[in-house]
Amino acid sequence: MRLLYVKPELRDLSQGSRIAFVRQLRYLSQDSVSDYLGLTGECKRRSMTRYEKGDRNPKDERVKKIAELLNVNFNSLKKYDYKNPEDLIYLFFWLEEYIPNYRLDLSQIKNIDDSKIKTLINSLLEWKKQKIKRDNHEISYEEYLNWKLNYEIKGEMNNER
Repeated sequence: MRLLYVKPELRDLSQGSRIAFVRQLRYLSQDSVSDYLGLTGECKRRSMTRYEKGDRNPKDERVKKIAELLNVNFNSLKKYDYKNPEDLIYLFFWLEEYIPNYRLDLSQIKNIDDSKIKTLINSLLEWKKQKIKRDNHEISYEEYLNWKLNYEIKGEMNNER
């Protein structure tokens, strides 16, 4: 018997939408996530609903627990600072889920001495290798998506945290 894989839909690029996407990808309910977080009361699911709708942003400690449960890197779910080149990498990963056919072209960038930009480019080159593997059917879409959700930046930007 062959199971059909249905990918969740990413509503937008907000933190809440990303949390909902991964929760659905892992086939978990809001109740099961609420239980894991230790939320109680009649409306224990309300916090998760508010997070996913973007009405509230969870604190980093809670995001870490959600990421742990969903088996993803914290950076996939955290609130992004768009001035931080590291966060741009994760944003690009999510942008591909939101707009599947977009292409990021960095071929015109040359001779950059800034170590943060070099690390960004190296990360994007690693991503490109994974895309090629996916396109050549060396890895499945699920393996590719899990690679993105668990990607850790290597290099100087990672050491500055």
